[in-house]
Amino acid sequence: MNMSMGAGAATWLLRTCIGVSCLSMPMAASAADREKLLTDPGVYGTFAAFRLDEDWAKQDQATRIAQLTVLKGVVEQHREKLAIDTYLLRGLSDHADVLFRIHAIELRETQQFLLDLQGSLFGKHLTSSTVFSGLTKKANYVPGMPDNLKADLKTPSEPGPKPYVIVIPIRKGADWWSLSQEQRAAMMQEHTEASLPYSKTVKRKLYHATGLDDVDFITYFETSRLEDFQSLVLALEKVKEFRYNRRFGHPTLLGTVRSLDEIIEVLAQ
Repeated sequence: MNMSMGAGAATWLLRTCIGVSCLSMPMAASAADREKLLTDPGVYGTFAAFRLDEDWAKQDQATRIAQLTVLKGVVEQHREKLAIDTYLLRGLSDHADVLFRIHAIELRETQQFLLDLQGSLFGKHLTSSTVFSGLTKKANYVPGMPDNLKADLKTPSEPGPKPYVIVIPIRKGADWWSLSQEQRAAMMQEHTEASLPYSKTVKRKLYHATGLDDVDFITYFETSRLEDFQSLVLALEKVKEFRYNRRFGHPTLLGTVRSLDEIIEVLAQ
């Protein structure tokens, strides 16, 4: 094969090799119920970010494409039990190149996916940058929260694509957990009121990680307006509850929402 193939030829070959005939692994017989995994409480969410090693770029394009077809096969094989989303961090974050968000009923299914991924021909070029795991829970409204605030919280975000993703881990200090329920409730109501102006343009999802990780919460955001996200964070930094954060970010992951095929096409170049 011509190692100096152009981008057009590479794209054609990549799309061809992504087809079933080029995969050594069978496609999943049936997909997991993605909607339930993304919306039901009691689901484990894992964020796994990886960097590609220096040897990846040194390989010829044909070899990279062959290894990326293996990535495609591993992901498709595990989609029978998992909801797997992919994000491109390269160019916007120095922490990692790619991010996987995995939802599962059983955390060991996520573990097996990551083991298969890292044990593959593609995975040998991956270095784990960050792995966080948390659990989704049913919305637990602050006692005494006005009904109009509860209704506003249920307002769906604006329709349309939200290309940017931000993931921020948060750890509370012991002084937060030593507060009374009433004290925490009052501060969380202030937190909620500060965030409401941005609820239509910044979509968020919360994962509870206490005991599962070194953080207490993993906050996931999608938006098409990074300026609104920045204003949201600035507003939250002003409320009393924010003072009890002992860790906010470190790392903060910023990237774009991409399909697996889009990720593969970028990494093939």
